[in-house]
Amino acid sequence: MKRVLAGGLVLTLVGALLTACTPALDTPKPLSSQQVAGDLKPFYEQKVEWRECATQTLCGDVIVPMDWSNPSGETISIATAYRRADNPKPLGSLLFNPGGPGSSGYDWMADSIDYIGTPELRANYNIVGFDPRGVQNSSPAIKCLSASEMDQFLYGDSDELIGSPADIAETRATLKDFIAKCQKNTGPLLQFVDTVSAAKDMDIIRSLLGDQKLNYLGFSYGTYLGATYAALYPTRVGRMVLDGAIDPTAPDAEGRLKQLVGFENSLKAFLADCLKSRDCPFDGSVEKALRAVQGFLYSLETDPLPTDGDRKLTIWAAIAGLIQPLYSEDLWPDLNAAFTQAGDGDGTGFLELADAYNERAEDGTYQSNATEANISISCLDNRSPSDKKSMAAENKKVLAASPTLGRYWIDGALGCEQWPYPVAKRPLSYAASGSAPILVIGTTGDPATPYSQSVSLANEVLENGHLLTYRGEGHTAYGRSNKCVETTVDDYLIRGKVPTKGLIC
Repeated sequence: MKRVLAGGLVLTLVGALLTACTPALDTPKPLSSQQVAGDLKPFYEQKVEWRECATQTLCGDVIVPMDWSNPSGETISIATAYRRADNPKPLGSLLFNPGGPGSSGYDWMADSIDYIGTPELRANYNIVGFDPRGVQNSSPAIKCLSASEMDQFLYGDSDELIGSPADIAETRATLKDFIAKCQKNTGPLLQFVDTVSAAKDMDIIRSLLGDQKLNYLGFSYGTYLGATYAALYPTRVGRMVLDGAIDPTAPDAEGRLKQLVGFENSLKAFLADCLKSRDCPFDGSVEKALRAVQGFLYSLETDPLPTDGDRKLTIWAAIAGLIQPLYSEDLWPDLNAAFTQAGDGDGTGFLELADAYNERAEDGTYQSNATEANISISCLDNRSPSDKKSMAAENKKVLAASPTLGRYWIDGALGCEQWPYPVAKRPLSYAASGSAPILVIGTTGDPATPYSQSVSLANEVLENGHLLTYRGEGHTAYGRSNKCVETTVDDYLIRGKVPTKGLIC
């Protein structure tokens, strides 16, 4: 089933927020007045019950309409965590989204606050993490499968030849069952977890934080969420950074194809680097090493590898384990070790990488609902035609673009084919006409959100986009690349200095 999820998750998440004994913190002060429709005023004027939940951090639940077209109907709550800035006179609040869709910004605030931006950024802004509707700590959260069912969904093997009519029929049956369980275990929220609704939720959060304009830092899917907010509320955009951008105007199949090419190129970059070292399990040229990888993957389709436990390394587990370390060159040594181990007939290393990708703990439980949220949100935002002719045309492009991974990316349109709710209504334009300058960061070797999407968003889609290019490998740049990127982003967010056009770091 990994075929319909390939490249879906973006960042590895961390543990839940812990309660802590800290000095009393000042709570955010909501704006006293807002020009909003009468039926929305109760949401913009609500009193959030903030509670101390971690060092320098308050947590609260923000109430929003379940269905934005019917604000007087049912409501849901958005889990929000507010970390007070070190500076006693901060610049305001900075809303943060780590990606996904389905990653928990709320959980990041407890254990990974030091990975959000730089010390100077955290000193000068109140950092606010939240879980978009349906995600993890927001209520209700999307729930579909039990842990054992998720194991089968993500790691399960099949006797059918990949791409065969029998394989497609089996995939459709599995997805039909998945959807039925999502509907049963989640309820009516499932049809309202689209990105447009989440962006509208962000505007309520902005108001309750007391900010006239939204300052925002979004990574990967978070760029799509941020661009959607800018399209809906261009004059409410403050200082916005979109790192590892997604072009919201690109068709679903186009985005999936570009991502596939990105991972294929990152695999080549890994192999080129590996071949320079003495402990590399490959030899010869990059092309020879790619053929070896292709043979390894193909063998797993019929003969899963044993591991040091009672689980086997299936082809879909191997694909997830291969994708995980391609997000960052810091993880390339782990991929090297996994290939070495697999060469000795042991799939343990790859399975551990796959578990990290899927947030599966050693006891077999899953640490978040990221997979379920990823599918649910994505299928409401965008989907591809799944008729036989359209899929055949897409498959042809996929296989031509990636001789190594393309085989496991085919028939991607099946993932949302049976989704029971229509694609959500999107903004007519994502130009965000009239907005303040928006900083877009693109990494030339980014596999998950290829550089071309950042170029398109900054130069063609946004009316006031400004592109910062990081020449390097890995997914996203701010906080993990170099001093040039950090200084440029901090100058923009903290001092309001827009970088010169075409800046390259």
